[in-house]
Amino acid sequence: MGEKNNIDGEIKDSQTITDVEKLRMIHCLEPTVHTEQGISLNVNEPSQPTRLYKRRWFIVCLFSSYSLCNSFQWIQYGIINNIFMRFYNVNTFTIDWMSMIYMLTYIPFIFPVTWLLDKKGLRVIALVATALNCAGTWVKVASVRPDLFPVTMLGQFCCSLAQVFILGMPSRIASVWFGSEEVSTACSIGVFGNQLGIAIGFLVPPILVPNVEDMEQLSYHIRIMFYITAGVATLLFILVVTVFQERPELPPTQAQATARSIPPDQYSYTASILRLLRNKPFILLIISYGLNVGCFYAVGTLLNRMIIEHYPGEEVNAGRIGLTIVIAGMVGSLICGIWLDRTKTYKQTTLAVYLMSLVGMVVYAFTLSLGHLWVVFITAGALGFFMTGYLPLGFEFAVELTYPESEGTSSGLLNCSAQVFGIIFTICQGKIIDEYGFIKSDLRRQKANQLARAALSFQADGQIAGHDYGATALINPAPPPQA
Repeated sequence: MGEKNNIDGEIKDSQTITDVEKLRMIHCLEPTVHTEQGISLNVNEPSQPTRLYKRRWFIVCLFSSYSLCNSFQWIQYGIINNIFMRFYNVNTFTIDWMSMIYMLTYIPFIFPVTWLLDKKGLRVIALVATALNCAGTWVKVASVRPDLFPVTMLGQFCCSLAQVFILGMPSRIASVWFGSEEVSTACSIGVFGNQLGIAIGFLVPPILVPNVEDMEQLSYHIRIMFYITAGVATLLFILVVTVFQERPELPPTQAQATARSIPPDQYSYTASILRLLRNKPFILLIISYGLNVGCFYAVGTLLNRMIIEHYPGEEVNAGRIGLTIVIAGMVGSLICGIWLDRTKTYKQTTLAVYLMSLVGMVVYAFTLSLGHLWVVFITAGALGFFMTGYLPLGFEFAVELTYPESEGTSSGLLNCSAQVFGIIFTICQGKIIDEYGFIKSDLRRQKANQLARAALSFQADGQIAGHDYGATALINPAPPPQA
């Protein structure tokens, strides 16, 4: 009894001890423990050999790279919403769906994908993800014509399907390849690639595709952007085919060693889902994570519309503001990862980040219309630091709450919640903008330019004599000279 009390005291004093080690110490007199998940663990087995391989850093960086390429395409249409509206001659809500299709596709496909992850492993998932992403980019290359909007939508659908094989993988890769003192940092690096891709998606399209009037020139710029994306996606697919490895020969931790030793006949994917849905702390995390990340998805999708309304002609700065949000979030992600590896204070950190995200959103909303663009940069950065910096924290907290369930399954449910709330928030916020007249389709500058070009054309044909006074000459034409 005294020995057990001493063990309990050791567990309370240690914040870094693994769940399997706790089971081994608490049940040191019992050779087999049946977990809540119905899995039998022999906790008195001698420690199995473990090893950390240098290759683990290459694996997580390669994953991060193809995640970057995929997430870049999520926002590449939305951040220059007005340009693609004109090029494909569609309305703004249709272009919004080019981002929302990422969210919509995730919801029905996440369950078969997480099942495939459990059955086939990381390498198969990585191959399918990069193949779909590569195919989608080349479909887009073939869609650069004003009458081929359905083709570009097909390409975006392929990329959104690839995202299902990517978004929930950081925590799985961290668990399979990294030690217990670096899993949160590794997960942050995996999420880092996704965030960096979104950042580039905010920054690069407004630079590569300027808002020019000539449709041939606009087509050329769009094609250049699509070719660059396709080239990068193809290179990453080749790298995954040649060098991506399923898992290390020896597990990195005793927890992974134990997970490997679980017989396949003791695991049921359906039973795992049901157990997760009965886990009340995890359900609360799913809802709160979805609200937080779904809000970020809505802000990212509608950022161009919000900025252009208050700061007309600032497409490039809209992209820079999006970049600021995500870069700040990347910093927040890395800090969260390092902090969690040192303290393991998941709940306290989560509550603090939620509170600061709420404050950041309120401040951003009330400063957007002040007329000072530099203020928007500051408030957007503060919002992004907490709101998008929370992503790896949510993944790792979910793994802690659901161990020894599959990391891909718990992460997939978190992301599914985020996609649902993202679609709801994006549609509602977009409708509010339209209903209250924040964005009007009365494009007066374009009409004035069209009138001016018409006036020049008439003059060239000798149909109008005298001087040209620009667009206003047609709006209020002078009476013709009397004979």
